[in-house]
Amino acid sequence: MTSPAVITHGQVFRIAWPIILANAAVPLLGIVDTAVIGHEGSAAALGAIAIGALIMNFVYWAFGFLRMGTTGFAAQAAGAGDGAELGATVGRAALMAGALGLALILVQVPLSLLIFEIFQGTEEVESAAAAYFAIRIWGAPAALFGFAVLGWFIGIRRSGYVLALQVLLNGLNAGLDIWFVVGLDLGVAGIAYGTVIAEWTMAGAASLLVLREFRKRGLTVELARLRATAPMLKMVAINRDIFIRTLALLTGFALFNWESARMGDVTLAGNFILMQFITFGAFFLDGFAFAVEALVGEAVGAKNPARLRAAVAKSTQWAFGTAALLALATWAVGPFAIDALTNVAEVRAAAASFLIFAAVYPLIGVWPFQFDGIFIGATRGPDMRNAMLLSLGIFVVAWALLTPAWGNTGLWIAFLIFLSARAITLGLRYPRLAREAAA
Repeated sequence: MTSPAVITHGQVFRIAWPIILANAAVPLLGIVDTAVIGHEGSAAALGAIAIGALIMNFVYWAFGFLRMGTTGFAAQAAGAGDGAELGATVGRAALMAGALGLALILVQVPLSLLIFEIFQGTEEVESAAAAYFAIRIWGAPAALFGFAVLGWFIGIRRSGYVLALQVLLNGLNAGLDIWFVVGLDLGVAGIAYGTVIAEWTMAGAASLLVLREFRKRGLTVELARLRATAPMLKMVAINRDIFIRTLALLTGFALFNWESARMGDVTLAGNFILMQFITFGAFFLDGFAFAVEALVGEAVGAKNPARLRAAVAKSTQWAFGTAALLALATWAVGPFAIDALTNVAEVRAAAASFLIFAAVYPLIGVWPFQFDGIFIGATRGPDMRNAMLLSLGIFVVAWALLTPAWGNTGLWIAFLIFLSARAITLGLRYPRLAREAAA
């Protein structure tokens, strides 16, 4: 049950690479939906899928704390060799995911009214998007359960399971999309039904993999531990803090996009293309951040400061090397990628003018990614919450000061300041974490 005494570069890479591939598979869900309805449906149907998928992604992203919060607790239990707590961790997370998923179903009507008040479109698009949402919401318990279980698998270093489940989800979804839309002519509803079935199938497969790990490790779920209020309240508390942190992060990105839109369609489109490069790079940086979550959590559970320092050092070496390659690739290949993504001359020029900022992003972004992983593994929710709120405030000030004078250049500088502030605010807390967490 206890982890090996020495952390190697091979261990870091074995945790990270399946996560990187799994992350890269996530956008395929939306790409397949778009391609199928784009060839078989109308413009309104395509718009409905775009709005509906955006809404569901936003809802699910807000509940991403189920993944992050579970990873730290699972890794700490594994590091401490506490099988009973390791079993209870996935049990508590599953109960919380099920309760939140059921709550989303119960409040779907007022939630739908609120959402479509914000995301307005033509009557035809809104009607189809509302139908899509009404079907997709029934997959919420399965999707949130999947978040919790994926977090548990990362915490116990079973990142291969994460990759396998993502392949299952995307592969089944693609097949059902084609069958329901092309074969049965179900249109937007077919896309939604296919995704819900794929989500519930993945949840079932994830349950079987959990049972497999239980048998291999001799784990059980003790009802007394599940009923204990203190551990559940601790999980609720860190999930609350991560939820607030995630909302603050989303607010920062929303402010960037809002200001881009205020600067005109060309600037908005150019910045959107550059954001695709940043999203692509995040697939790689997240892999090493997830690795450090598991390794730091184990070190904290084992109360081993030397192991914690080794986990941070070796994962960060991999992450920074990857960030440097991403920066070089963005700068070298970026102009060709921009031309491949759009044939609008003004947008190409706008994106190319600010490519340097997308190239610099990984070199700065690697640090908040790594610190996020460290603090998640150590289950330091309040530190993450407070650092993100402070960083958002710094971003707002920088945005207010720089964009009036420097336009889009000022916006990008403010955005990189936001990124730097996230790294600095957590970095200043790291020495204390290193002293206390594994003591």
